[in-house]
Amino acid sequence: MAGRTTKNMTDGSPMKLILGFLIPMLFGLLFQQFYNMMDTIIVGKYLGVNALASVGSTGSINFMIVGFCIGVCSGFAIPVAQSFGNKNEKAMRRYAANGGWLTAIFSVVMTLAVCLLCRRILGLMKTPEEIFDDAYAYIFVIFLGIPATCLYNILAGIIRSMGDSTTPLIFLLISSVLNIVLDMFTIIVLNMGVAGAAWATVISQGISGVLCLFYMKKNYSVLKMEGDEWKPDIRAMITLCNMGIPMGLQYSITAVGSVILQTAVNSLGAVTVASVTAAGKISMFFCCPFDAMGSTMATYGGQNLGARKLDRIQKGVRDCAILGAGYAILAYVVIFMFSDTIALLFVNHSETEILKNTRQFLLTNAAFYFPLALINILRFMIQGLGYSRLAILAGVSEMAARTVMGFCLVPLLGFHAVCFANPLAWVAADLFLIPAYFYVMRRLYRTTGYSGQNPAGIQKETEKQRQGHKHKRRATTAI
Repeated sequence: MAGRTTKNMTDGSPMKLILGFLIPMLFGLLFQQFYNMMDTIIVGKYLGVNALASVGSTGSINFMIVGFCIGVCSGFAIPVAQSFGNKNEKAMRRYAANGGWLTAIFSVVMTLAVCLLCRRILGLMKTPEEIFDDAYAYIFVIFLGIPATCLYNILAGIIRSMGDSTTPLIFLLISSVLNIVLDMFTIIVLNMGVAGAAWATVISQGISGVLCLFYMKKNYSVLKMEGDEWKPDIRAMITLCNMGIPMGLQYSITAVGSVILQTAVNSLGAVTVASVTAAGKISMFFCCPFDAMGSTMATYGGQNLGARKLDRIQKGVRDCAILGAGYAILAYVVIFMFSDTIALLFVNHSETEILKNTRQFLLTNAAFYFPLALINILRFMIQGLGYSRLAILAGVSEMAARTVMGFCLVPLLGFHAVCFANPLAWVAADLFLIPAYFYVMRRLYRTTGYSGQNPAGIQKETEKQRQGHKHKRRATTAI
């Protein structure tokens, strides 16, 4: 397979491959969260608690809309990973090209729709009057930047699908530094308020996407289109949509519960909103390893499915779960010891109620980090194996749990219920995902020639079966 930075994840130690792929991606996610956190820190320190609350009040709707776009782009990369694992370069190029076409269409439609409805959405979410204008100024600019977000995520997804998680990291590092500089310039020098923080995020994201594009054109000869491979192909688009739309819906359905919960939080006032904003930003930083595990499993699963090496899939899930458990313990210890100090990045010592609420939120969530690790490992593995629709149901479980908390328990118990909303959602999702993973594996044995019906007892293919699959792949025509 041509391409000097691609990585084949179908041979070698699963733990070593997972770590080698995960660590560069983790650094990228950490820097992405770092510059997102810098937005919040600069806003809180220079513009005050109300401005901090205004940015935080848009977090759930941001996650629902932008998360859908990110999910769709990630899903479009899965057929590329499967074609890479199957060594079908023609199909890989056609999927990459049609993923680009679909991404352009989705980004334009989404941008127009949400920008037109932005003010109405904030009203329905009961955004407090004292922070409404700033919330609108911030989220409107973020929504204008959806095409930039889509550009980076589709290109980074394609690069990662071929085993290269380092290049997107490099461009995110550049983007992170630029974002911080632009934050300081737009907020402190230009006095643009919260809108300045939004513009800094959008511009830096767009530059990282452009850098990915130039890098791919220069270094990935395997993706150079031949003949009519660049033209829109209905069958390829249907396959991509079957992967991408369920993955995007998974994000959005999950976020519906977050929107309902945020609406309940908004009703508790600006101080509570600011507390959840600060705690949420810190928590997302600590959760980056779980996100990296998920993305790693999607690529790892897609490549090994394409290579018909199902025995390696279970080993990868086991090894990644061990990593998740170890990190969950470490994260809890760090948060227990330093949460108060970290919270001071966002507010001053005088904001005692916000500091107390932030610590309570962080400790409650950190106690349930291992269930969160399982969600990312199993959900993204299921998606990488081609069963994206099942992952949607896990999102429904999370949505239902957060909805119950938002509608029923937050009005009764206040901030205490807010702290337990995420843990309840994570446990609910795992109750679905664990049996769903074993169901998917059983189906794959029956359809790929492996012996045995139990995922715990996968046996390797015989030489005769391998030869049969090899001939079958050769006979498969490109889409």
